[in-house]
Amino acid sequence: MGRHFDIGYFKKPVKVRAKVAKERTVINKMYAWKLGKEYYDGNRLNGYGGFKYDGRWKALLPKIIKKYKLTKKSKVLDLGCKKGFLLKDLNILLPQIKSYGIENHSYALKKAVKCNSKLIKSDYYKIPFKNKCFDFVIAFNSLYMQNLGDVIKSLKEIERVSKKSYIVLASGETDEERNKFYRWTLIGTTILLKKEWKTLFKKIKFTGDYYFSSAKSLGVWLNMLQMVAISSFFNEKTK
Repeated sequence: MGRHFDIGYFKKPVKVRAKVAKERTVINKMYAWKLGKEYYDGNRLNGYGGFKYDGRWKALLPKIIKKYKLTKKSKVLDLGCKKGFLLKDLNILLPQIKSYGIENHSYALKKAVKCNSKLIKSDYYKIPFKNKCFDFVIAFNSLYMQNLGDVIKSLKEIERVSKKSYIVLASGETDEERNKFYRWTLIGTTILLKKEWKTLFKKIKFTGDYYFSSAKSLGVWLNMLQMVAISSFFNEKTK
């Protein structure tokens, strides 16, 4: 099993997450699961609320490049690349690097940014490359949108095609924290406790590094508790 690695992506709080977590309904989930315009570029309650390139990965990728010793000669795969934002920034930092992206959402690939990467439509659990083909594979918040069986197959595929890897999965320390994540997410399906993920890694002999995103890291946990407390306070006042 690999090691926990935090690149700092979730350090900046996003207040809107707590707000939408409270307001989202099953109708929003229905729109999201179409995995099209409504999810990526529609109302925030139905997904990203406008999934646009902003260059944020240029500040985060140097940590990854340094840790995994990536160079212009490296071969990298972004599994769950969506519109290719990470790959675009990677190509800016390492212009000659060989980079690939796999995405199973047709809309995201259709709307992908221009970058010097080859983007492929494929399931995450069927990576169409040879064993140990990539120096590095990253799967950032994409695997947990599958059922557990497909997550396991995807992890095995990452292990098969990569020399080094880094994944981000949905999790929580407690059942309560995990439930908060379920309440916020629209298409998140496999959300395990941290200890459960680690048990799974050992069982399938997954050796990649990892980070667990959670209600706390997303800024949903405390804000939601605060909103509940405020709501209860005013309810008592109006009785």
